[in-house]
Amino acid sequence: MKGVIIIFAVLVSFALFGQNNTAVKSDSVKLFKKRVLENAEIDILASFYKQQGKNAAVTGGIGSEELTNLASSINVAIPIGDDGVLTIDATISAYSSASSSNLNPFKQKSTDGDDDDDDDDDDDDKRLASGASSGGSPGDKHKVTANSPWIASSSDAKEDTWYGVNIGYSHSSDDRNTIISTNFSVATEYDYNSLGGSVGIIKLFNKKNTEISFGVDVFFDKWLPQYPAEINHYRDAEGDLESGFFKETDILDKNGNPIDKTGTIVWQPNTDGIDEDSRNTFALSMSLSQILGRRTQVAVFFDPTLQKGWLANPMQRVYFSDVDNYYIGNPSSVYYYDHPSNTDVFQLADDIERLPATRLKFPIAVRMSHYINEFMILKLYYRYYFDDWGVKSNTINVELPIKVGDNFTLYPNYRFYNQSAAKYFNAYDEALSSSEFYTSDYDLAKFISNQYGLGIKYTDRLTKLHLWKVAFKSISLNYNYYRRNIAFDAHIVSLNIKFIIN
Repeated sequence: MKGVIIIFAVLVSFALFGQNNTAVKSDSVKLFKKRVLENAEIDILASFYKQQGKNAAVTGGIGSEELTNLASSINVAIPIGDDGVLTIDATISAYSSASSSNLNPFKQKSTDGDDDDDDDDDDDDKRLASGASSGGSPGDKHKVTANSPWIASSSDAKEDTWYGVNIGYSHSSDDRNTIISTNFSVATEYDYNSLGGSVGIIKLFNKKNTEISFGVDVFFDKWLPQYPAEINHYRDAEGDLESGFFKETDILDKNGNPIDKTGTIVWQPNTDGIDEDSRNTFALSMSLSQILGRRTQVAVFFDPTLQKGWLANPMQRVYFSDVDNYYIGNPSSVYYYDHPSNTDVFQLADDIERLPATRLKFPIAVRMSHYINEFMILKLYYRYYFDDWGVKSNTINVELPIKVGDNFTLYPNYRFYNQSAAKYFNAYDEALSSSEFYTSDYDLAKFISNQYGLGIKYTDRLTKLHLWKVAFKSISLNYNYYRRNIAFDAHIVSLNIKFIIN
C-alpha cells in the first residue's frame, strides 16, 4: 500500500505539471479548436478476486485452486497541447495461491523429529526449492515430509506480486478525424518479465459515423524458470536416489510400499528444462464501427495473434498414465491421494507441461449498442475464437445500463462462455509419455462458464466536490460471480474512482 501511495503522489504531481504547461501552450489557439482532453484526469481502480477449485495445474490437474488477489491501479491522462494525450498507468497486483505454493510441497526434518533450521520454515523452503543441500554435517540423517495437493505449502511461490507500468501517447489531427497512438509497457513478477509496445491509427469518416482502426502490438517476455522441487533435487542427485535430498527419504509405490531405490523399476522423471526462455507475442487489431441511425451502433473486431517461444509453464506438473506412480509422505494416505482428505502425501512429477513453440489465435467479435430510451441502453457482444491448438470458443455478453435519477446508473450484466479442449490437454494422470506435447491445465480443458454481475455508478456531472485542484467525477462499484461446470468458481469485486484536475 505504501508503494501505491508513492506512485499516486508522483502521478498527481506529473498531472499538475502537465496541466499547467499545456494551458499556457494552448492559450493562443484555444479559440480555434477544442482540446482533445480539457483537463487532466485520474482514474483509480482497486479490485479483490477470490477463486476456488479442484484442478490445480501446478499439481498436475488435481488439488486446491484456492487463490486470492488484491490489485490496485492508478491511471493518469494528461493533455499535451490541444491535440495530444499522455497516459500513465501503474498497477500492483498481489496474490496468495495454494496451487503455486506446492511448487515445493516438501519439508525436511532431522530424524530426531526436530526441524533442521529450528522451525525457520522459510529458509528451509528456499533451500529445498532451489535444490540446495539441507545443511548440517555429512553424517546427519534427514527425513522428508510432504503436504498434499489439497493444502497450501509455505514455500516462496505461495505469494507473489506483479508490477506493471504502461505509458501511452495519442495525437489527434486538427479535424479530429485521425488519431495516432503509441504505447510502451513493462511488467515483472516472481518468474516472468515482460516488455511490450504498440502503435495504432483510427480514422473517422462519414461525418464521424464510421470509424476504422488498425493496430500492432508486440510483447517480448522472458521466463525466469521455476521447476517442481522434486525435479530440481533429482537433477542435483544426477538420478541417484540414494544421495542428497532422497538419501534418507522413502519413495513409495502406488500401494504405499517403499521401493528399492537401486532397482530397475524406480521413479525417473524427464529432467529436460526450458531450452528457450523467451515468449514473444505479435498481434494485429482491426475494427470497424458504424452508427446505424440515432439509436444503434455496431462494431466488428478481428485480432489475429501469433505467439512464439516457450509457451508452457515450467511450474506445472504432468503425470503419465503409462508410467508407475511414486510418492513421498504418509504411506496410509496414498490410497486416497486424489481426495481432499489427503493432507500428507505428494505424488512425484513425471514431467513438466510441454506445448508447441508457436500458437496462432483468431478471435472475431461483434458488438452492438442500442439506445432503448433515455434511461436504458442494451449492449450485446459476441466473440468466436479458434486457434491451431484445437481450442474453439464462443462468448456472449449482455449488459443493460439503467439510468436511475440524474446521477446514478445500474449495470446488470451476464456473460456466457464455452470452449473445446486443446488437443494437448489431459486430465490428471492421463497423459502418455510417448506424446510430444501435454498439459493438465484446465484453462485448456473443455468447459462452460457463466458470469453474473451488477454494478452501480454515481456521476457528479458538475464536479461540485473539490479538494484543492482535484475535482471528483465519478465512483463505481461492481460485483461479479463466475462459475465453471468443472468445479471452479470465483468472486470479483472492483471499485473505480475518477477525478479531474482543474
